[in-house]
Amino acid sequence: MDPTLRDSYVSDEVIRCIHIGLLCVQQNPKSRPTMARIILMLSSSAITLPAPQQPAFIFGTKTRGSTSGAEMGWVQSTRRFQCSTNDVSITEFYPR
Repeated sequence: MDPTLRDSYVSDEVIRCIHIGLLCVQQNPKSRPTMARIILMLSSSAITLPAPQQPAFIFGTKTRGSTSGAEMGWVQSTRRFQCSTNDVSITEFYPR
């Protein structure tokens, strides 16, 4: 948490907001909540939130000279795809 906020937040509310954010980036768009559902989830703590599924994308950090992502702790236990490093091109992600 940002140290400038100090004690000006309720940790349960922050965790709930993060949980809702994870629901919004699930890989399957049909599994994502609608805006109406998001507003309902944010305004009522009585609503039980479902467990988030696989996110649509995962960003990891890789430093030069590192040969393995496992050394840095960001490789998932079930590897689904190969990643490569390309220092020539730049890809920018845009929201949908």
